[in-house]
Amino acid sequence: MNTNDFTIRHVGVTDHDDEQKMLKSIGVESIDKLLDKVYPANIRLKEELDLPEPMTERELIEHINELGQKNKVFTSYIGMGWYDTYTPAVIQRNVLENPGYYTSYTPYQAEVSQGRLEALFNFQTVITELTGLPLTNCSLLDEATSGAEAASMLLNIRSRKRKNANKLFIAEDLFLSTKGVIRTRAARWNVEVVEGKASDFDFAEDYFGAIVQYTNDHGEIKDYKEFIAKAKEKEIKVAVAADLMSLVLLTPPGEIGADIVFGSAQRFGVPMYFGGPSAGYLASTDEYKRVIPGRIVGISKDPNGKNVFRLALQTREQHIKRERATSNICTAQALLATMSSFYAVYHGPEGLKDIAGRIHTYAVVLSKTLAKMGYTQSNKQFFDTLYITGLSKDEQSKIREIALDCQVNFRYYEDGAIGISVDETTLLSDLGTLYYIFATAKGIEVPTPELPNEYIQVEDQFRRASDFLQFEVFQKYHTETELMRYIKRLEKRDISLAQSMISLGSCTMKLNAAAELFILSNPQFAFIHPYAPADQTEGYIEMLDNTASLLGTITGLPGVSFMPNSGAAGEYSGIRVITEYLKAQGETQRDLIILPASAHGTNPATASLAGYEIIIADTDADGNIDVDDFVKKATDNKDRLAATMITYPSTHGIFEAEIRKLIDTVHECGALVYMDGANMNAQVGYTNPGFMGADVCHLNLHKTFAIPHGGGGPGEGPICVTEKLKPYLPSHAVAYGHDFIPVAAAPFGSAAIVGITYAYIRMLGREGLKRATSTAILNANYMASRLKDTYGITYSGHTGYVGHELILECRKVKEMSGIDENDIAKRLMDFNYHAPTLSFPVHGTLMIEPTESESLAELDRFISVLETIWDEIQEVANGSADKEDNVLKNAPHPLYEVAGDNWTHPYSREKAAFALPYLKDDKYWTNVGRADNGFGDRNLVATYSCCEF
Repeated sequence: MNTNDFTIRHVGVTDHDDEQKMLKSIGVESIDKLLDKVYPANIRLKEELDLPEPMTERELIEHINELGQKNKVFTSYIGMGWYDTYTPAVIQRNVLENPGYYTSYTPYQAEVSQGRLEALFNFQTVITELTGLPLTNCSLLDEATSGAEAASMLLNIRSRKRKNANKLFIAEDLFLSTKGVIRTRAARWNVEVVEGKASDFDFAEDYFGAIVQYTNDHGEIKDYKEFIAKAKEKEIKVAVAADLMSLVLLTPPGEIGADIVFGSAQRFGVPMYFGGPSAGYLASTDEYKRVIPGRIVGISKDPNGKNVFRLALQTREQHIKRERATSNICTAQALLATMSSFYAVYHGPEGLKDIAGRIHTYAVVLSKTLAKMGYTQSNKQFFDTLYITGLSKDEQSKIREIALDCQVNFRYYEDGAIGISVDETTLLSDLGTLYYIFATAKGIEVPTPELPNEYIQVEDQFRRASDFLQFEVFQKYHTETELMRYIKRLEKRDISLAQSMISLGSCTMKLNAAAELFILSNPQFAFIHPYAPADQTEGYIEMLDNTASLLGTITGLPGVSFMPNSGAAGEYSGIRVITEYLKAQGETQRDLIILPASAHGTNPATASLAGYEIIIADTDADGNIDVDDFVKKATDNKDRLAATMITYPSTHGIFEAEIRKLIDTVHECGALVYMDGANMNAQVGYTNPGFMGADVCHLNLHKTFAIPHGGGGPGEGPICVTEKLKPYLPSHAVAYGHDFIPVAAAPFGSAAIVGITYAYIRMLGREGLKRATSTAILNANYMASRLKDTYGITYSGHTGYVGHELILECRKVKEMSGIDENDIAKRLMDFNYHAPTLSFPVHGTLMIEPTESESLAELDRFISVLETIWDEIQEVANGSADKEDNVLKNAPHPLYEVAGDNWTHPYSREKAAFALPYLKDDKYWTNVGRADNGFGDRNLVATYSCCEF
């Protein structure tokens, strides 16, 4: 045993005897023989991947620290949507660095997710209270993508009068990144985006919506009351981009009639991270509740009338509506939204007023002092940002030179102007430094920084009059002790990887190793602005370039973009790359995409969002794509076919033997192949998209490459493309001087978490990565061999084996007993387990992906639980247990019920709670019973503003 070998720490099955036991159960002699049966021979790589030798944990940490030293952490006054902030240590240690929070999954299973659902409900309350609008989701990807989602909503909820309107107005003083992403999206909607001054907008009949910013790109606060009122008269909907911290002091846009408000929650306690991750937000009026993107946390009841947090109105989402969805968003930014919610809880309304008041006061004092020095500050009304105009380019250059000597970054405009955005971290001594820079540039005496005795108020015209966050949760937890206990109390209500295996199929809930996450707490990476000068970000760029090279090698596709900050965003980016390539070839008539029926819901949603018509290829009886049907539909439409989107191994968890024929057929039609990387964990080291012939793929770094799921984000969805497609990758206006189909606010998406993937690959190396892949396949086939004779396995590959996941057949269970897959999922909670993926990709089934990180002991424990549940199903089927009042229909059994005085069930408390011996030593308790989903959707309650708790 080499204790420095990271592979044996990451992979769960390392003991030879355990491996042999599993192989015997499967019925093969070796892992190599198993892989020969799983992979079609014609897709196996002929050569080993050229990857560097693995690092030890210590070497990796030293390497990351060395890269960090190449970054220069200057004081940033750049603004433009990113600001320095203090992450309270109690939140950093107990949330960001806590596997109880960062390893949990999206809270689809409400009963084992009550903690993070409450935290996200708090986030929603913060957003609605500050924006003045009643409805929000529990985070989006960033401000720019939130703006694009707002534009989509404006289009989708046009009034009857505006149904044929096809113009969207965007104010010229919107953030550059937001304008870019809106244009990318709108280009495929047949919508004309018109940019101009809000004061010049004519409210013409052919406009359906308008988007303005408050405060604007230069930092000025403009009064949009009349603008919004006139728009409403003309039935033009209005979305407003707003700085969340400014809304602590400013009149909420919702109070002046805005239909939608969007922005970023980054400055609520989340570092800049060179662009991400942080949570975007979007709030709207109630009329948008059927088209608002993302997940909404609502409240329902359990069987005993207790309140239960749950995800509401899920029929809006892509996994249900597919090509009819108005957004393809899946992963959002749950972990970062959770951090921001705790930030608001910790400070409460008075603390937030103190922070915002201090920021504004420093900005006003700085503005007045610069005016006394002879500088022109052009923002008449502002919150935190000054716009210094009237400077020549030479004067600007002189100020820049002095500022850099003082390790200070400003925003520098092409015309000589300078932007200065102060923030929560700005101190009196920082004002002194700023005075020195500007005074020295003029050769005058440096003023002594002084502050007034009281904070300076914003002007009456814009000052907020309404109270906010008056609910109990925002009043109670203002000491570190109280907040620490609240955070821990919520953590205990959830199941994460810190508790047990999470077997969600197509989600790859593998180990997120502690060493991989160190980069997030490293100040050399945390406090870098995404628009910082290149010579200050050399460590980041080296890490990103190294990771791009590694991913290019692993996928066989050399062009890489990190801009997409989720898997769904990666899908959209990949399809847009194909669109732009075809346009450059003069083939704009190609307007069809062919999808297999088994495709994940994001695929049809993405294709539709990108402006394509969709053709569905059938599935055969064995769960494969029906090759004849696929080929016929492709060739019948060869002149219109743009691409296919194929997941490999398939969403059914099997390696389809005819994949090369499908790919070749598409290429023969003159179209391109997009490979969905959701199941890349079964490819790494043994095959890859490039070798199979794919042109584009996206990767879910939060699946295959160890970024934690965070309870629903962050994610990162880089795309990898062939050499010929590299010129069509997204670019960013600020970083590259021009933009080309930008898909996120920051040039490199959520750059910081790419470092997790880099650490994962560098510590495993080529052989470790292959070991991870082969063990994932071993574990899945072992579970299939143990469960096939009871539940049955829905689909197997052409040789009778599964890939890295398996679909447990539950439809016959319902036929014989009335117990369905949802009952099994809820019963698993009584055994300390999160459910597998429910009714996807096949209705009435459970999809299990054990990953490579679980030990044989954990696999056997999970199997024993499923076998126990099988026995309980038989009791219902043979009549020895009641058809309705049984342990499955009543699951889960919360502590308050099991320990209560009113036990009326025909089975014992022990059977309900301690059905297997290990539960008496280590028992997870739900704190609620089964959620009533129908009640929650019929009675939508999405913030504390709607109810009393």
